[in-house]
Order: sequence, then structure tokens, then C-alpha cells
Amino acid sequence: MKKVILSLAVIATMGFSSCKNDAKQKTETIEVTNKMANSNVSFGVRGNCGMCKKTIETAANAVDGVATAIWNLDKKEIEVSFDDAKTDAMEIHNAIAASGYDTEKVSGSEESYNGLPSCCQYDHTMAMNQSGEMKE
Repeated sequence: MKKVILSLAVIATMGFSSCKNDAKQKTETIEVTNKMANSNVSFGVRGNCGMCKKTIETAANAVDGVATAIWNLDKKEIEVSFDDAKTDAMEIHNAIAASGYDTEKVSGSEESYNGLPSCCQYDHTMAMNQSGEMKE
């Protein structure tokens, strides 16, 4: 009986120490992930609606190294946080343009643009109004 109790105590101790190590490893991983986004950039991107927002943000977030991408419909501006060891601003511009949207530096893919829903087919001369003030 003493051997059974001793064996159970040893197994329980090993299980608890394993859980503690797992928790510590997860915490360290989270800390490293938070440090990855070490560059921020914002630039103009043309678009019209909430569907545009989803497509633009999805394209930017698909770039390896991008931590966050948020497009503002009123300002026609995207704010991106990324790991500059993995990507750069031009890769993000190119990814958004490949999805059919014009950025300040790259024109959208005409083929992708033509495949956008009609509500997303924006005016190519639309101002990318980064101040947020509506121009007439």
C-alpha cells in the first residue's frame, strides 16, 4: 500500500511540474510575439465600403510579419504594425495592390479590381484623404 501511495505522489508531482513548465513556455512565447511588431507605417489606400475594409485588411495581414492592419474608411488610410526583419512597407503596398486596391505607391491589379463587387469598384482618382476631413 505504501508503494502505491508513493508512486501516486511521484506521478502527481511530475504532472504538476510539467504544467508549470508549459505555462512558463506559453508566457515566454507571448512576450516574444508582442516584441515582433517593431515598425509602424500608415499610408493611403482607395476604397468605398466595409467589404473594401475586409479585403484590404486581409491582404495586408496575409503578409508574413504583419502583426496588425487597420484601414480607416473615412481617411482612406491604413495603419500597419509589422516585424521589419520579415517584411517592409513595399511588400504590404504590393499585397494590397494585388487584391485590387490602389495605394499611395502602387496601383491596384486591374484584374483583381474588375473582380471586386460593384460597391467596391472605387473611383481611381479618389483622394486618399489622410486628414479625415471630407473634401467636396
